[in-house]
Amino acid sequence: MANKELEKVYEPKSVEDRWYGVWEREGYFHATVPNEKPSYSIVIPPPNITGVLHMGHALNNTLQDILVRWKRMSGYNVLWMPGTDHAGIATQNVVERQLAAEGKDRFELGREAFIERVWQWKGESGGQIIGQLKRLGASCDWERERFTMDAGLSKAVREVFVRLYDEKLIYRDNRLINWCPRCHTALSDIEVEHEDKAGNLWHLRYPVVGTDEYVIVATTRPETMLGDTAVAVNPADERYSHLVGKKVLLPLVNREIPVIADDYVDMEFGTGVVKITPAHDFNDFEMGVRHNLDRINVFDESGVVNAAGKQYEGMDRFAARKQVVADLEAQGLLEKIQDHALSVGGCYRCKTVVEPYMSLQWYVKVGPLAERALAAVKDGKTKIVPAQWENTYYDWMENIRDWCISRQIWWGHRIPAWYCDHCGHITVAKEDPTTCASCGSDEIRQETDVLDTWFSSALWPFSTLGWPEKTPELASFYPTSCLITGFDILFFWVARMMMMGLHFMDEVPFTDVYIHALVRDAQGQKMSKSKGNVIDPLTVIDAYGTDAFRFTLAAFAAQGRDVKLAEERIAGYRNFANKIWNASRFAMMNLEGFDPAGIELSQLKLSNADRWILYRLNEVARMVDEGLTSYKFNEAASDLYRFTWSEFCDWYIELAKDDLYKGDADRQASAKYVLWLVLENLLRLLHPFMPFITEEIWQALPALQGRAASIMVADFPTPHAAWAEFAGAAAEMELVMDVIKGIRNIRGEMEVAPSKQIAAILDCGSAESLALLKRNEVYVMSLARLSDLAIGQGIERPAEASLQVAGDVEIIVPLKGLVNVEEEEKRLNKEIAKIDKDIEFLTKKLENPSFIERAPADVVEKEREKIADFVNKKRLLEENLVKIQRLK
Repeated sequence: MANKELEKVYEPKSVEDRWYGVWEREGYFHATVPNEKPSYSIVIPPPNITGVLHMGHALNNTLQDILVRWKRMSGYNVLWMPGTDHAGIATQNVVERQLAAEGKDRFELGREAFIERVWQWKGESGGQIIGQLKRLGASCDWERERFTMDAGLSKAVREVFVRLYDEKLIYRDNRLINWCPRCHTALSDIEVEHEDKAGNLWHLRYPVVGTDEYVIVATTRPETMLGDTAVAVNPADERYSHLVGKKVLLPLVNREIPVIADDYVDMEFGTGVVKITPAHDFNDFEMGVRHNLDRINVFDESGVVNAAGKQYEGMDRFAARKQVVADLEAQGLLEKIQDHALSVGGCYRCKTVVEPYMSLQWYVKVGPLAERALAAVKDGKTKIVPAQWENTYYDWMENIRDWCISRQIWWGHRIPAWYCDHCGHITVAKEDPTTCASCGSDEIRQETDVLDTWFSSALWPFSTLGWPEKTPELASFYPTSCLITGFDILFFWVARMMMMGLHFMDEVPFTDVYIHALVRDAQGQKMSKSKGNVIDPLTVIDAYGTDAFRFTLAAFAAQGRDVKLAEERIAGYRNFANKIWNASRFAMMNLEGFDPAGIELSQLKLSNADRWILYRLNEVARMVDEGLTSYKFNEAASDLYRFTWSEFCDWYIELAKDDLYKGDADRQASAKYVLWLVLENLLRLLHPFMPFITEEIWQALPALQGRAASIMVADFPTPHAAWAEFAGAAAEMELVMDVIKGIRNIRGEMEVAPSKQIAAILDCGSAESLALLKRNEVYVMSLARLSDLAIGQGIERPAEASLQVAGDVEIIVPLKGLVNVEEEEKRLNKEIAKIDKDIEFLTKKLENPSFIERAPADVVEKEREKIADFVNKKRLLEENLVKIQRLK
C-alpha cells in the first residue's frame, strides 16, 4: 500500500483545523447508548459563559482530554459531558455594563426585559470559550452540550429545591452573610477575593458603668461600634475577671451593654478585650448566638449608615469611620492607633469591599447531607488524588455551616417560592401555582431572589444526564468515572456535588477526583495581569501548536506540585513535535512501496536492535497505561518523551540504518517492518497527548486493511507477551549502547570532529561480554564512527589513552595523533582563563552585601549555581589539559 508523503515542515494550524473538523463531523466524540462497551464518563467543570480560555482551563481540559482519548482507544464507551455555567453575578454585571454604556440600567428595563437582554447576549457572545476548548483539541460530546439554565437543568433545579424544602432541609432565616454593597446581593465565600492591605488597629475607651474605670477595646472597624451589643473577655484572663457581668457605656450612642466571658477571645490580641457586633462580624454573630445578644444592623444595602446609627445616619460606612474616630478623639475616648495588616474581602466582580450583613436569606441545612459525603470518601467510595487533599475535605465537611443559596440578582434560577399577601403562607412548588396552598388566595407573588450559581452546578453530574427522568444516559454513565478540577473549588463545588449526588441518586457522583495544582510562571509566581506575567493559551497555541502546548502541560502536571510554565518550555516541546515529524519523514522515505499486510514478526530475521526496541516499546506501553491509571500524567509524558526522542529517534533509527542501506533482503525486510510497527504503535501511544500531529502522520503511514478510520478510535497499544521475551536481547543492546556512549564521551571531551574516524580498544572483563560485543561489532563501528576496533581480554593498551567504563568493559581510545597537541593545549588554557574571569566576577558579585540584600532569593541562588557550573567545567578542562600535556 503506497504511503502518502509528509510535508517537509510541520504546520500545526492547517492540520489542527482540518482534523478537528473531521473528528467532529464523523461523530467520534459522541457516546452512543445503549452500548456493549464498558462506560467511562467525565463531566466538564462548566466554564462561565463570560469566560475566555486561561491557563487553568487549559491544564484542566488537557488532562481530561488525555484521559478520555486514552479510554476511548482502550475500548470504552466514553462520554465527556460538556457545558457552560450561567454565572449569575458575572453575567449580570457584563450586561449591566453594556446598559450603562447606553445610559440605561436594569431597573429601567424591568426584570423580564433585562432577562431577555441577557439571553440575547448569551446567544451572541456567551460561550466563546467553547470554540477555544475546541482549539485545544477537547473531544467533548458536543451533541450533548448543556447549559445550567437550559430547560432540562431548570427542571432538575426546581425538583431538588422542592424536595429539600419538603424534607425541611431548606429554610429561610435572618442571618449574617457576605454582602456586596454595590451588587446588592449575598455572595458565597468563593465569590469573595481577599487581599492583604495595610490597615489600623484603633484602641477605644469604653467607660465601665458606675465606676471611673475604662476598658480599652481594640478594633479594625470602629464604625461598627454603633451596633455593639457587648464587650467580651476570656474567662481565664485574670485582668478582667472582676468586670464580667458588669456593663459598659457604649460611647457616642450612650447605650449600656454587658461585659461577657467567652473562650473565643484571644488574650494576646490587642488589649484582650473585644467589642461584639453580631450584625457585622461572623465570629461575633456566633458569640451572639451563644450569649443571646441583640443583633443591631447599622448599615443599609448600600453600606450607608441607617437610623440605628443615630447621628451618623446617611453617611457612607468609610466616611462614618473617619467621623466616629474623630468624635471619639474629641471626647478623649481614643487611646491610640496602631498600624495593622488586614485581609480585606472584595466582591470578585466589582471589587467593592464586602460587608458582613444581616439579611433574610434562604439556606440549605447541610449537616445531614455532609455526613454521607464525608463517609463516602472515608469509606473509599470516592478517592481523592493526591491523597493529601482528603484531610482538607474532611476538615471542611466536619466544620461545615449551612449554605446560603439565595442571591439578590435577576439572572439565574428564580427561587420557586410564592408568598401569600393574604395569610403569609409560603408555597413552594415544582409548577408555578396560581393560588396559595394554604388559604387558596390568588394574592401570591414569587420570591424575587435567584439561587446561588453553585446550587445548579452541584447537580451537574446527574442533571446533565437527564435527571429527574430515568434516561438511558443516566443509567449508563452515572456515577461518572472521574472528576478533574482545581483545589480552589474542592469545597464549593466538589463537596456540594457529593452531597447532592448521594442524596438524590443514592450514589457518589464520581469514583475518582483528581485535584490539579495551579499554573504559575517560570519563577513560581501566580499569574496576574498586574504582574504582567500572564501567558495566554491561545497565543502560545498560535506560536507553537496545540500539541506542543498540551504536551508541556502534561509533562509538568506532577501530583501536588504547581506547574511552572515558561514559553521556552513550550518551544522545547515544539522541537519534540518536529523531532517526531522528521523521524516519521525518514521512516516514510524508507517505507516507499512497503506493505505490512501478511507479514508475521515471528517469521522475520530480527536483529538485537529490533528486539531491543520492541522490548522497550512494550515497557513504555505498560508504563503509560500505569501512569494514566494513577493520574501521574507527568510520568506518562516523560516515559513517552524519553522513548520517542532518545530510544526510537536517536538510537533505533541510527541502529537500523545499516540494515536499511546495506543489509541483505531479509535484514531490510525485517528493519522496515519493525520501523513501521514501532512508529505506528508510538503514534497511538502519543495520541491522547498530541492528537493532531499523530493523526496526520498515522494517516500517511502504510496501513493494514480494515484499520480504523481515525487514530482516535484505533486501539491503544497494550503489552505483548512475546515482546516481553526479548528482555535478554534488550539487556545485550544496553551494554552495546553504553560502550558507544563511552566512545562518544571521549570524542566530545577531546573535541574530535564528528566526521573524523578514530580507533578504539574494548578490554572485556568476561567471556560473555567479549562474545556479546563481537556479535554487535558492526553497531559499535558504525555509530561510534571507528576506523579500527580491537575487542578482547587483557589487551595491551597504549601509554597515552583516554579511558571510560561500561559494565565490565574498559573503553580505551588512543590519544596519540588524535589531536594537535600544541593547538589543543592553547585552546584549553584559553578556556580555563576565561572561566577564571567568570568565577572572579561572580564571586565579587556574591560578596557584595548590596546585591545580596536587594536581589530576589531565586536570582542569588542562580548566581551561586552558575559559579558551581563554572567550577565543575574548569575541573574537566584541567583534567583534559593534563591528558594532552602527557602526549608531548
